[in-house]
Amino acid sequence: MANAIIKNPNIHGGEPVFRGTRVPFKVLTDYLEGGDTLDEFLEEYPSVSREHAIAAIEEARLSLVSTLK
Repeated sequence: MANAIIKNPNIHGGEPVFRGTRVPFKVLTDYLEGGDTLDEFLEEYPSVSREHAIAAIEEARLSLVSTLK
């Protein structure tokens, strides 16, 4: 899968969003930090597929790990 998260200056001022949507990735992290489940996020934002959400979390994890090396 191509990057699940994209940055485009024409979408939310360049804030990272899920590919093919205008849903900021930060919304997912806010849900998870607040104790909500992935399913609750997906119910509220049906334009984001489970596959994209999981891929985005994996991309974020890999990005973080690569900065720690």
